[in-house]
Parts: sequence; C-alpha cells; structure tokens
Amino acid sequence: MWRLCPSLKSLACSFAECQALPNGRKHAFGLEAFRFFWSSNEKIQSEIAELLKSGERTRASLHLIELSTASQGLRTRDFVSIFKFIANNDPLFALATWKTAREKNIQLDGKCFLLTFEALCGGGYLKEAVNMLGEDPEIHPSLPSYNHLLRTCIQMNSLIVANECLNLMEQQCMGKNTETYSILLERAVMQKDLQTTRQIWQHYIRNHGLSLITLQKFVRSFTMLRDLESAYLALQHIVALSLQLKFYTAKYAENSWLVDTTVEIPIPFLDEFSQIQKPAAELKKSGPMSYFSTQPTNQPLKKLLRSSFNDVIYACSDSRNDLLAEGLVLQMKNLGLAPSLGTYDGLIKALVSVRSFHHGIEVLKIIKQNGLRPYNSTLAALSASCSRGLQLDLAQMFLFQISKYFRIYPFNLFLKACDTMGQPDRALHGLFKMKHLGIKPNIRTYELLFSLFANVNAPYEKGNRISQDVALKRINAIEMDMKRHGIQHNHHTIKNLLKALGMEGMLEKMAQRLEVAERQFLYTTDHEVIDVYNTALHMLVEANMCGKAIEVFNRMASCGISPNATTYGIMIDCCGIMTCSHSAYALISQMIRHGYCLNSVILTAAIKGLKRHGDFAEALKLVNSAGIQPDVVLYNEILLAAVIKKRLDVIEMILERMHREKIQPDSKTCTLVFNAYVYMGFLNTAMEALQVLCMRMLSEDDDIREEYRLQYENLIMDEEEPESRMLEIFDDSPNISIGLLCLRWCAILMASPVSWTPNQTQWAKELSNHYASTCLNLNLTRS
Repeated sequence: MWRLCPSLKSLACSFAECQALPNGRKHAFGLEAFRFFWSSNEKIQSEIAELLKSGERTRASLHLIELSTASQGLRTRDFVSIFKFIANNDPLFALATWKTAREKNIQLDGKCFLLTFEALCGGGYLKEAVNMLGEDPEIHPSLPSYNHLLRTCIQMNSLIVANECLNLMEQQCMGKNTETYSILLERAVMQKDLQTTRQIWQHYIRNHGLSLITLQKFVRSFTMLRDLESAYLALQHIVALSLQLKFYTAKYAENSWLVDTTVEIPIPFLDEFSQIQKPAAELKKSGPMSYFSTQPTNQPLKKLLRSSFNDVIYACSDSRNDLLAEGLVLQMKNLGLAPSLGTYDGLIKALVSVRSFHHGIEVLKIIKQNGLRPYNSTLAALSASCSRGLQLDLAQMFLFQISKYFRIYPFNLFLKACDTMGQPDRALHGLFKMKHLGIKPNIRTYELLFSLFANVNAPYEKGNRISQDVALKRINAIEMDMKRHGIQHNHHTIKNLLKALGMEGMLEKMAQRLEVAERQFLYTTDHEVIDVYNTALHMLVEANMCGKAIEVFNRMASCGISPNATTYGIMIDCCGIMTCSHSAYALISQMIRHGYCLNSVILTAAIKGLKRHGDFAEALKLVNSAGIQPDVVLYNEILLAAVIKKRLDVIEMILERMHREKIQPDSKTCTLVFNAYVYMGFLNTAMEALQVLCMRMLSEDDDIREEYRLQYENLIMDEEEPESRMLEIFDDSPNISIGLLCLRWCAILMASPVSWTPNQTQWAKELSNHYASTCLNLNLTRS
C-alpha cells in the first residue's frame, strides 16, 4: 500500500497539471499516465504470482489488499490477467481474489468466474465450487459449468457434493444434455444403483435424440451392473440406429455422425425388433445382411458396433447365458460384422460357464482356422473348464500356452483338480508355470498346497518316521513361502494342515498346532472355527484317541464355540468306540435341544455303540424313535453286529424290514448275509438268499424287473464273457452290475435258471412269516 499511494498522488497532481496543457499535449500525457498506472498494477500482479509459487501466501495476501485499494482505477479485464496468474497456483487464493473484487463492486465477467470455478474444481475444493455456483444471484453459470463440477465429483468419488450440485441444478431449472446423462450414468454405476440407471435410460430415450456414443455408454453401464436384459435392449437400439444412419457414411466424414446431440431420430422399442431379435435357429436360416461388409466408409461404426456386441457377450459369460451369446454372434455375422478375438473370448467364456469344455474347444478351432492366436484369457478360461472336468492333460496344455497373465484362478483350479485326482507331481508343473509368469499365490493356493503336499504316504499307507520327516519339511517350506508373501493362515489352511498331520499319524503335533490355532482364531466367528475343531476331532477319533478327543471337545465348549451336527456325529461315534451308550444318548438329547435334527449318519454312529454290546433291541428302538427314514448303511451296521454275534434271527428280521420299507440292499448287505449263512453251515440257504437279495438289488419293484428281464437274462446267460459288458453298460449303477454278476455266478454253480419271482421263494416266505414273532421277542412295537 505504501508503494501504491505515492503513485496515485503523483498521478493526481500530474493530471491536474495537464488541464492547463493544449489538447494534443493532454492526450499524450493521458497515455503516459495510463501506461504508468498499468505497469504498476502489472508489477503487483506478477509479484503476487511469484509469491504464491514460492509459498509465501501471507505476503501475497498483502499485495492483494494493496491492489484492491486501487479498485477505482481497475477494470474487469484487468482481473482476467490476475486470475490467469494465480488460479492454477492457488485455487483458494483465486477464490479470495474473486470475493475481494466483488466486495469492491468491481463487475467481473464470466471469464473470471470460469477461471476461479475451474481452479476450485481442479484443486479438489468441490464444496467451495458448489457454493460459488449458488451464492451470487447476478452470476448465471451455464450447464457446462455444472457438468464440469459433476464430472469432477464423480472422478473424486464425492457423491455428497454431486447430490448438492444436482439439487442446485433443479433449483436453477438447468435441464440436462447428453454430457449430463453420461455423468449421471457414471455416478449410478459407481453406486451400483441399477434402478437409477434404468430410470436414466428411460428418461433419456423418451426426451432426447439418440447418439451412438451415448447408447454405447448405456450398454457398458448395464453390463457392468449385470443387467443383461437392459444391455441387450440398448444394443438393439444401437443396431437400429446404425441401420438408419447409413446415409451419413456416404455424405459426411467418418467420425462426424458418431456424436449427435441435436437430431431426433425415432427408434423402435424392443417389441418392434421383429427381424433383429429372431431366435438363433431362424438367424441361421436368414441370409446375411451385407451392409456393414460392403460400405466403404463405415470403419468407426463397425468398431463401435463390434465393441458393444462384445460387451454384451462378456456379460453373457458373467450371467451364464450361453444361448444369448451364441445368438449375438450369429446376429453379428448376419449384419456383416466379422467376430473379433474379443468376441470369441466372450463366447468361449459363456459356453464353458454352462456347458463342457468341448464346446469351447470347438470355438478355439475356428479361431485357429482364421489364422488368429487366442487371447491369454481365452486359454485361461479353457484351462479352468478342463480342470473342472478333471481333464488334467488338456488343462495343463492350455496353461502352458499362456504367455502373459496376472490372474491366479486357472492355476488354483488346476491344483484343485490335481488334488482331486491324487496327482501332486502334476501340480508341480502348474506351480512352475505360475512362477514363470510371475503370478503370486493367494491364500486359496496355500490351502491347496497343504492338501496336496503336506502328507506323503496317506491315504495309501500309514505314516512312518521317514514320511513324517518329509511331511514336516514340506509343511515348513509352505509356511515359509506364506511368510515371504505376507499371507497368514486362515481356517481352511489350518484345517488342511491338521488333516495332513493326522493322516500321517503325527497326532501330538496336530494337537499342538490346534492350540496355536485356537489363539489365532480367538476373535473369529464360530462357523469358521468349527471346521478346524471337527477335523481335529475326526482324526483323534479315527486313531482311537478318545480321551484326547473329549479333552478337545470340552475345550471347544469352554471357549464358547457351539458344536454343529458334524461335531455331534463325531463325538457320538467316539462314544460308540468307548461303548458308552449313555453319553451317546446325552449328546443326542443336547443336539436336539440345540435345534439339530437327527439324520442317518448320526443315527448310524449311535448304533455302532449299541451293536458292540449286542443290544439289538435298544438299537432298533432308537431307529424307531428317531423319526427318520433309515438307509442301507444304517441297517448294514446292525447286520454286521448280528453276524459277529451269530444272531440269525436278527439278520432275517432286518432283511424283511428292509424289504417292507423298500430299502434296496447293496453289495455289503449281500456279503454279510451270504457269509453269515455259510459260517453257520447253511450253504443252500446262502445261495437262495443271495439270489433274492441280488434280485432286490436290481429293483424292489416286480414290474420294473419284469420290464428289463429279457435284457438281464441275456447278459446272465451269455457265454462270451459278459462280465466286461455288464460293467460297461451299468457303469453308473454299480449295484446292478454286481447283482447281475452274482446272479450269473449262482446260475453257473447251481446249474439252474434264476428265479425272477424272489418274493415267492421259500426263504423269502419264511422271513415274512417269522417277522412278527421276532419283533415280539425283541420287544419292538413297530411291525
């Protein structure tokens, strides 16, 4: 201020002196005075900019105050240069300059407003930018200003300020244009708000002229929100608009018609697409439309169309809609659009998501016939599909064709398939390929590594000292690799680790690792931890370490972790091993109180304990009172105990009960009953019982057996090695194969035809006649 005041005073004196001068000299003096005044202001403006650049904001503020005292000599255009100096350096200082000028009643124009407003948006001061839009009634910002602020809010993920801007737009009745809809669309997608996106779509197509670029944005937005139906509708709008815009390609430049915000072109709705939306079968019959393949100046249009089709086809793979993906590819061909590698990539992913890998391989052959190399993501999808189908050779082949990739899911699926097929050596090849591509493992990878490599002999042999040492080295190596990648154990890795230690017979180490896991999972939820405890309990019970299992069970209860149905089943089995039926009943009662229902697995575990005492009446009473339908596995447990105790009456009663309840016997039932009669010296009865049970294995329904009788008899009496044919024909029904083999064996040994009326045999009649009396002797009320 001290520099500006003498200048103004000397300027005023000079101006008074100039009044006595002639006109020509007055004019020259005025120009000289103006140059002097402007040079002073320009110098101050430059100093303000330099001070802001050097970070001396306080001194810059003083210079601004100094400049403001000369407001009577400043004009609006003088401030434009000031804002150009400071707007990009300090947005808040630009806002202060704006307010200072307004307070001094300097009429600033729209250019100064835009410079300040854009500086605030660019600097991230969105709240101040919104306030600037609505605080001055004399300033009327245009729609592009609001769009600019909305765009900035979306980019900075500031949805609250974006909502304030939208409210202000409604108050000012600003309306919306294509750019506004694009920004609102981005906002809705960012919020994953499908309903709002649909509302924007409906409002747009009803009130505005359609443009291809905007329609493409809608297609992409709907696919990102997994709304396949709306994406397909928008795609068909693009196709219809493209067909109507063909005269543009001949009259205008290639890119001039892609964005059009003014021309209103009527577009039919979805139900009017009679030709475009033909089913796939009809699309194959209709001739191809040669428009897009013959027009010379349609490359941008073809690129846009192909990109939109690809977006929807990729969405089909996410939504597992393989039929629509095929139909869209056919529609592209009918329009004269050659599918790209991206098209084939989306199609293969859609096909393998629903069908088998064979369909994806057929499309891959088409790609290679066209002289193209598939995307790495295509090969990854095919490998993943082959891994799900347990085709390890094909899965490995596709994996090794990948040259560059960053996602780990196909490798994890390959490791899972190797684990399922019991081929850890092959899994090593997948790990080498991962390392070659630089793909880092995740927690799922380590879960599979523990399952694959943490045990050596199991399940084929029991663990010994050598295999245990090797297993420990592998476990340590896997855990060191986890630390190197900064990954901690979760309940799945701990569960697989405990399982491996238990299978190798290292139960003490398993118990130690369980205690460590208990401290790690102190604050996790029950459903995550219970699987870890169930694994440990199962391994301890399998090793007959029932005392240790009870200790772990009690410790689990003391930690406040509620057992589930699997836990109760394991502990009831533990009680059966300890021949402690009272504890088993107590656990069953506790299980029912906690809301779990009895099932055949738990009931079978309870029966195991009773059968060791030979208490068949109590076991059958438990079956009667359970209120569930028993299965063949449960009855086989009772049969096994009866065979051991040589209780023929119980065996025959159980077989008749199974027949009355329409429960088909299996191979184990036949073996137990046949051996029981043989051990007791009833050889003829053994053969007769085996025939009856094998007939019931085929079916409990006489009509069904009679329907297939001719086919079965031909196989049984065939003299040209029918065994292999039986196994091949009934590969998915092993009980039928075993039943036919046993019937053939009986027919050969007894040199007599097989009876196809098993219920009319003497043995079956005796079982039926003696059933009631046997039940009465066993004190069973159920008949």
